[in-house]
Amino acid sequence: MKHYTPAKPGTKLAGFHVLGEIGRGAASTIYLVQDQKNKQIWALKHVRKDGPKDQRFLDQAIAEYEVAGKIDSEHVRGIDRVIKSRQKLISIKELFLVMEYVDGVSVELHPPTTFEQALDIFLQTARGLSDIHSAGFVHADMKPNNVVICEDGTVKIIDLGQACPIGTVKERIQGTPDYIAPEQVHRRQITPKTDIYNFGATMYWVLTQQHIPTAMSNKSDSLVQGVDDSLIERPTPAIELNPRVPKALSDLINHCVEVDPDKRPMSMAKVVEILESVHNGLADGDDEAALDDSSVSESA
Repeated sequence: MKHYTPAKPGTKLAGFHVLGEIGRGAASTIYLVQDQKNKQIWALKHVRKDGPKDQRFLDQAIAEYEVAGKIDSEHVRGIDRVIKSRQKLISIKELFLVMEYVDGVSVELHPPTTFEQALDIFLQTARGLSDIHSAGFVHADMKPNNVVICEDGTVKIIDLGQACPIGTVKERIQGTPDYIAPEQVHRRQITPKTDIYNFGATMYWVLTQQHIPTAMSNKSDSLVQGVDDSLIERPTPAIELNPRVPKALSDLINHCVEVDPDKRPMSMAKVVEILESVHNGLADGDDEAALDDSSVSESA
């Protein structure tokens, strides 16, 4: 593969002034850039094709742009436009996604320290996922690293690179092993129930700092054939790992990570409804839900 030299701060890229590098993937680099005309700040995702096998990264980026354009949600990062660079005026050699700059930190890097914070994050994330579903898509890679908390407390769901229309059957196994749903591993239909599973696994990690057992038989390789559904262990209830977790929330998580999609909550809207009930219980000082401000994962 051709060696890639990242753009340096102070240089120009796709007509933007590069301020710095803020992320990197298998065939992409994300820069913090400024529009030279109106001085607006953006996140610029540069996706490269160094060989024939990299075509899928270009296709994925184009799909990400198309999906983002159909979602209207304050909790999902927007993509303003795509800039394509062609080789010999035919094939696309590289492209740039001009994305909303989300100034914040992921839940993975900075987990909430109180249940009030955790529930607020869960609620905003669930509402964003519900908006994605209403637009006819599934995020398909919900995990703590893709939930970003801005300085004002607003939650933004990022990375629509694996998003797809509801009902898609993917040719390749895509997902993150510690959060992946059984239907993703066995290449069945991807539906909103898939996001519900991924989201349940995410909430479990946030509250316990532990991962649920998933269908991946080897978590170091997301392409490996997963174990049979009947062999997937049920996770230890979150309330047993952290007694401060409200029973209603622990039960919801167990419900979300059911192996059989039909046994999960009927929709993300229903998940929102239950989370709102738990959140209100905390606010009202309900005996079952009331918690102090100790660290969420302190007793994990």
